[in-house]
Amino acid sequence: MTKWTPTHEAPEPLEGPVVATITGGTIVWFVLFLAQLPFYVWYRDHGHLWWLWTCLAGGGLGLIGVWYVRKRDAAIKRHAAAKAALDAERR
Repeated sequence: MTKWTPTHEAPEPLEGPVVATITGGTIVWFVLFLAQLPFYVWYRDHGHLWWLWTCLAGGGLGLIGVWYVRKRDAAIKRHAAAKAALDAERR
């Protein structure tokens, strides 16, 4: 069996509204948690309580994700501004 080697370079990563996407997903997780909360007893009795805690964990991890992508976005913008200032200084 031969080792697979790519014959072309990988494409650049797609950039988009990352902060909005992560925020939207986080909101969805929390809404799902709140929508399931009135059925706590039913979930507990049928052994599906983990559904509720999965939604809460998704919302909590989403908050960490929002913090991370906001910091990342700010760092990218700072880097671009510093690069533009350095390019302007060299001219």
